[in-house]
Amino acid sequence: MKMNLPNKLTIFRVILIPFFVAILLLRPEDQMWRLIADAIFIIASLTDFLDGKIARKYNLVTNFGKFMDPLADKLLVSAAMICLIELEQMPSWVVIIIISREFIISGFRLIAATDGIVIAASYWGKFKTAFTMVMLVVMIANFPNPYWQTAGEILMWISLVLTVVSLIDYMAKNKNVLKEADQI
Repeated sequence: MKMNLPNKLTIFRVILIPFFVAILLLRPEDQMWRLIADAIFIIASLTDFLDGKIARKYNLVTNFGKFMDPLADKLLVSAAMICLIELEQMPSWVVIIIISREFIISGFRLIAATDGIVIAASYWGKFKTAFTMVMLVVMIANFPNPYWQTAGEILMWISLVLTVVSLIDYMAKNKNVLKEADQI
């Protein structure tokens, strides 16, 4: 199978994850290593933005991309948050809520897809993703300045609230998907 550019970017994002994790956890007390890990995370995050734009603009959307792109995103974000638990920067219960939301939305999309329904990303979901990415960039950098520490915590709480709000929004807007699934 010949890979197009968006799919190559998705694969590249997945390949970056172990490097990001290793660099972040190898010497977390060293600010330079933190910044290198942060740069890798930012590059991986930007590939997500680019692969989607390129795929839509040049009509390069594939089944592989539809499956792997959201999976790669979830792997990257989950890896970052799990590392932050390890580094005692994020409480595990916050990470569990955020990751659980991703599984629930993926389940909704899977059920809907069996009926030929596409559940698009909502405004709340996009807002949640943006805050989560910014939160992770700030927390991975872990600047020793107390203002940065506070900013990371505030962003974490905003991300958590947006996670819950976006989940409720998805469920409310797509409750018919579950009703239809019950009738099968």
